[in-house]
Amino acid sequence: MNKKKDIRALSKEELRNFFIGNNDKAFRGNQVYEWLWHKAAHSFEDMTNLSKETREMLDENFVINHVQVDAMQRSSDGTIKNAIKLHDGLIVESVLIPTETRTTACVSSQVGCSLDCKFCATARLKRMRNLNPDEIYDQVVAIDKQSRLYHNHKLSNIVFMGMGEPLMNYNNVLKAIEKITSPEGLGMAARRITVSTSGVPRMIRKLADDEVRFNLAVSLHSAIDEVRTSIMPFNTRFPLKDLRESLEYWYEKTKRKITYEYVVWNGINDRKEDIDALVSFCKYLPCKVNLIEYNPIDDGEFQQASARALNNYISNLEMHDIVVNVRRSRGKDIDAACGQLANKS
Repeated sequence: MNKKKDIRALSKEELRNFFIGNNDKAFRGNQVYEWLWHKAAHSFEDMTNLSKETREMLDENFVINHVQVDAMQRSSDGTIKNAIKLHDGLIVESVLIPTETRTTACVSSQVGCSLDCKFCATARLKRMRNLNPDEIYDQVVAIDKQSRLYHNHKLSNIVFMGMGEPLMNYNNVLKAIEKITSPEGLGMAARRITVSTSGVPRMIRKLADDEVRFNLAVSLHSAIDEVRTSIMPFNTRFPLKDLRESLEYWYEKTKRKITYEYVVWNGINDRKEDIDALVSFCKYLPCKVNLIEYNPIDDGEFQQASARALNNYISNLEMHDIVVNVRRSRGKDIDAACGQLANKS
C-alpha cells in the first residue's frame, strides 16, 4: 500500500493539476489551497464548500500532517509554553511571549539542534530532523489562536529563537516564512519576523543574496574567538572574522541593521577586554545589542554575571553610541526562557 502524500507539500499549481487530472475544475485546487493555508484546516472534512465526493477523493489520495499542542504550560507572567507533537511522534517546543502591547511567537525550526552551544539546553539534544515548512507554519497558527484566546488580539511578532539553528534548515524556514507573509497564508509583515542564528557565514550571505525582508539577529556572546569557541565550539568552523564579513555583506545588500544577542556570564565574558572587543565588533556596521538575562540549565557551569558587570557593558556601549537593551527573560518558572527549551515533558 502506497503511503499517502502530505497535501501541503503540493504547490497551488500542482493542486490545480491534480483536479484537472481527475476530471474536475482547476479552481478546486484554489479552494483547497485556501483551506490548507489561509484557513489552516486540519482535515478534509473541514472543507465545507467541497462536495462529499471531492473530500473523499482527497482523503483517498492525501493526508494533512498537522501538528498538535500535546501539552501547554502557563507561566505566572503570562508566557505560554507548548509541547508540539509532530506527525511522527517527535516533540518540539514553542512559546507565546506576551507584553502589554504585543504578543510574540518563539518557534522551533529543528527537532534538537545542529550546533553545540554549551549554555543551551536544546544543544544537548541531538538533531533528529529538520522541521517541514508546514510544521513551522502550524506552530505560528497555534500561537496566534492562543494570543487571541488569552490576550484578545492577534499575534504581532515571530522570532525564530526556539529549538534548532534556522540557517541549518534554510529552505524549509524560508518556505515557511513565505507562507506566513503571503496574503494567501497568514499575511504577516516580514518586518515583524526575526530569524536568529548562531552565525553561519555562508548562509547569512545567501540570505542577503535571496533579498529576504525579515530581520536578522545573531547570538554572539563574545567578540573574542577563544572565548566564543570555549562556549560555542562550532566557532572554530565559523570564526568571528568570517561571521563579521558575512554580516557586512548582509548590510551592504539589505541596509538593515543587525541585532546582536549577548549573555554576560560570571568569569567567562565579564572582563574589560570582553567589553572592548564587543564595542570594536559593533563598529563595523549599524547594529543594536540585546543583553539577555541568563537562564540556568541545572549544572551550574554558567552563572549570571553581576549587575555591576552588566552595567559596565551598558555604559561602555552607550558611550560609543551603540544602542543597547536589557532583555529580561519571560517564562523561567516553566523552563520557557531563552536557552531552556529541552523537551523536559
